[in-house]
Amino acid sequence: MQPDESQYLQRIRLRSLNASTDISALAGKVVEECKVIHPSKLAEVEHLLLYLQNRKKPSSKLEKKEKKPSKPRELLPFEGMEIDEEANINKIDDYIELLYESIPEKIRGSTLILHLAHIPDNLEELLHNEIVLGALARVLREDWKHSVELATTIVDIFFCFSSFSQFHGLITHYKIGALCMNIIEHELKKYDLWQDELEKKSKAYILSDPENQRLRKEHEKTLKKYQSLLVKQEQLLRVAFYLLLNLSEDTRTELKMRNKNIVHLLVKSLERDNEELLVLVVSFLKKLSIFLENKNDMVRSSCMIKKCIYIIKFIKRDSKDICNIFFLIFSVGDDTHKHIAMRILYHISVDDKSKSMFAYTDCIPQLMQMVFEHGEERIDTELISFCINLAANKTNAQIICEGNGLKMLMKRALKLKDPLLMKMIRNISQHDGPLKQLFIDYVGYLAAQIKQEGDEEFVIECLGTMANLTIPDLDWELLLKEYNLVPYLKDHLKPGSAEDDLILEVVIMIGTVSMDDSCAVMLAKSGIIPALIELLNAQQEDDEFVCQIIYVFYQMVFHQATRDVIIKDTQAPAYLIDLMHDKNVEIRQVCDNTLDIIAEYDEEWGKKIQSEKFRWHNSQWLEMVESRQMEDAEPYLYGDNPDALEQPDLFYSTDGMMAPEPGLSPDFYSQFHSQNGDFNTW
Repeated sequence: MQPDESQYLQRIRLRSLNASTDISALAGKVVEECKVIHPSKLAEVEHLLLYLQNRKKPSSKLEKKEKKPSKPRELLPFEGMEIDEEANINKIDDYIELLYESIPEKIRGSTLILHLAHIPDNLEELLHNEIVLGALARVLREDWKHSVELATTIVDIFFCFSSFSQFHGLITHYKIGALCMNIIEHELKKYDLWQDELEKKSKAYILSDPENQRLRKEHEKTLKKYQSLLVKQEQLLRVAFYLLLNLSEDTRTELKMRNKNIVHLLVKSLERDNEELLVLVVSFLKKLSIFLENKNDMVRSSCMIKKCIYIIKFIKRDSKDICNIFFLIFSVGDDTHKHIAMRILYHISVDDKSKSMFAYTDCIPQLMQMVFEHGEERIDTELISFCINLAANKTNAQIICEGNGLKMLMKRALKLKDPLLMKMIRNISQHDGPLKQLFIDYVGYLAAQIKQEGDEEFVIECLGTMANLTIPDLDWELLLKEYNLVPYLKDHLKPGSAEDDLILEVVIMIGTVSMDDSCAVMLAKSGIIPALIELLNAQQEDDEFVCQIIYVFYQMVFHQATRDVIIKDTQAPAYLIDLMHDKNVEIRQVCDNTLDIIAEYDEEWGKKIQSEKFRWHNSQWLEMVESRQMEDAEPYLYGDNPDALEQPDLFYSTDGMMAPEPGLSPDFYSQFHSQNGDFNTW
């Protein structure tokens, strides 16, 4: 029968061990109080304590065990947490006594306890101290209406516990969750009263003499007080909602929250402007919306449409959802709600997968009707932004162009010089197939807009639309001559001649036009290629510019006339060789394709290109071989024992060493060197 080892075991809790602790004194105290440690072991105890003091603090067990998949931004320290002393777990009894004093002492005591709770290792210690938790719960229950700072601090303490699932039972035991919901409801009602009072005072100030200095100062004082109260209140709401979000991991607890109308409280909080609070509330609504009952509660909310702006993009959507939301817009007579609901649809249309769903609803025809009903006025930003997103989908674009859709859009865009409407048309023009053929009738109108002085954004969209028209039947040569576009294109290639966006569209336009043989010759004779090289030098850090300019060269080397100009009269091939190994994959691909064509038609440049490719691949191979040899050399030179070089007899003793055999050259040993990790054998 083995003896009980527990009688020889004594646990020592070093509560006072920190960076400033006197290790020698602490070691003496440990040996003095612990009867199982002999005084002769004092040096070992001191060494062990020194190790504990200097070691890097690993992640606590709680932190390792608890990893939440996704949560809102971490709570930031709020006003009132600053104190002039360092919290110490050994003084917890003193902090508890402060909880029985007046409000300022209670705030101080709870703040010190909060500092302890922010250290996860202290939570276990606080958990076993029922007095402190009971006192905190009592103070919160009795005094939360008397002090926002006190309520915020105590709720934050319990929030620290709520971050770990194993402590949720503790929070439930003290009914902190229900108390937090009462606090939130009370604060939201108080916020409504503040709003009404501020509105009355603002109206009184406006209706009275605005030059009255006394009234102006009173109004400014009231506004400043309101903002100060609002900041403190939102700190309390944030920590309370965060605690409830952590507790809602348990579906039974979440059901209790729903029964206490948590959805209404969250939706009402969306009226705030505090970014951290909004992110938290949206995350909470996102989690709750997983269940149909909570989703229905959101729909029944009086602020349902406003809430949808924030949560609809998080909910799993299908065509039925979108259809229901869209018809909801037109069933609500309030124009304000229509605009808000339009923003919902805009957020949905940002997702590429969701764009296609609108083609299976009556949404697009009604949208077109709304666009044309605006008359001479600019279209609402929400509406046209939504249309721009929808036009990026080919099926939607086909529905938009049905009948005279494109004709009416083009007529309106050209008349009002509306850049956003032209951006919608540009998105339509990017789709291959029959849609591009529809633009042949409007190319002349677009070309005429380019040379007119006016809104640069509108010109950019016109250029982008024309650049999308890669149509074989389009006579680009006639278009360039009729509207004298070549000088315009050349002049706008000069760095600094216009905004970068406009210059980039000009380059793309040249790339499209260069697909035509006669146009490529016309552009080359005008001196556009040197201008492109100059622009390439100026914009060499911009990958989009570099890629588009190289694409122009790629189009021009297809035609014999322009190919000769590029190869013989310019340094374009040299620039292409330099960019052949660019870090951007698309740039490398276009360069390789262009250089392959040049090498095929020009023997001299072909040798240079081949030499450069060989030099590059050879340098890469040599670098790889050298690095591998360095990695492989050490294990085979010294064996598997990393301490072999530390053995003294390896250098100072000759015992057991064999004399080398005469006549053996170094070549003999080289036969045993590894090749790619394998030894040569006979």
